[in-house]
Amino acid sequence: MKFTGRYFVSISIVVVALAGVIVHVAWSQSTEKGTTMQQNAMASPWQAARNDGAAESDAVFKNYKFRDGEVLPEVRIHYATLGTPHRDDSGQIDNAVLVVHWTGSDGNALLSKNYMDALFAPGKPLDASRYFLVFPDNVGHGRSSKPSDGLRAQFPKYGYGDMVDLQYRLLTQALGVKHLRAILGMSMGGMNAWQWAESHPDFMDGIMPVVSMPIPVSGRNLLWRRIVINSIQSDPDYKAGDYSSPPAGWIKSFPLMRMMLDGVPHLQEVVPDQAAADRFIAEAQKQAMPTDANDILYSLRSSSDYNPDPELHSIKAIVYALNFSDDAFNPAELQNMDGLIAKVPHGRFVLQPGSAQTFGHLTMAHPELWANHVAEFMQALP
Repeated sequence: MKFTGRYFVSISIVVVALAGVIVHVAWSQSTEKGTTMQQNAMASPWQAARNDGAAESDAVFKNYKFRDGEVLPEVRIHYATLGTPHRDDSGQIDNAVLVVHWTGSDGNALLSKNYMDALFAPGKPLDASRYFLVFPDNVGHGRSSKPSDGLRAQFPKYGYGDMVDLQYRLLTQALGVKHLRAILGMSMGGMNAWQWAESHPDFMDGIMPVVSMPIPVSGRNLLWRRIVINSIQSDPDYKAGDYSSPPAGWIKSFPLMRMMLDGVPHLQEVVPDQAAADRFIAEAQKQAMPTDANDILYSLRSSSDYNPDPELHSIKAIVYALNFSDDAFNPAELQNMDGLIAKVPHGRFVLQPGSAQTFGHLTMAHPELWANHVAEFMQALP
């Protein structure tokens, strides 16, 4: 299959599978359907149970210099793997796939039951018996080095460029991977995939960025970030990052962030009245409590160095970009992806329709709804 710089729109019918750990909707047939839908829709986009089938470890990089010039004596990158490396005749690993999480999450979120069942199980597009799958916790996230480890607001101001560089070091120095079969990234992970394809153009056969665009964060996507950042930093309880309890500015602003993550048709379905709206806000604030305000503040600011647009023409890998029409972060109505993908020599863009049964940006956490596109992407690789 040859990809060209054209704009593709998926017209397939989306069927909701009743599975999921991170953010899942179970359709109740009882008279309490609306309440059940709303409760399940509010499941956390960040937290999932650990996967005992994955191997986990840490890579430590000494005296790491961030792109802003700051240095940490040690940067720890936690990661998990599924599957076994396969080596070609020259001894090089030839079946590695990098899978990268979204903002505020970690690799564990991608090892949840719905991801396993839809993507990594036997016969699925990224069957762990065929591929060596690597799931890093990006710097600032999960069990990798992050502000809440102790430095708080004195932690270096990392950017997406640092994330990609540390992913590269993890693969090449810790795991001995010199070439990737593919990169699959969701949201921030998709943005990292775009950066990978430009900074290391010969390192991978293909990338699949999901719910991302190769342009600087702007518009609504930038506004909600700035609102949350300002709410945290302007809260007197933030105390320049040295707070002893979660700042109210973070807790109160998270419902806005949570609303932006979801799709407009889905929210119209699950928030039909004032009582449902109040439940949505209360549940969102409860979700925000375990998340450290410095950690989320840093992760939101880290996108400021992101702008793949000028070098899209230099990408050598096959690119299969997937967005969802009900995603408020990457609005389909702007229609800018057709012009952007035309710059990519081997690029394809698919826009999957949204509905009351999908989840806007958070459809990324429901791979059962888009696994067919991953299969198509993998089949298109040389």
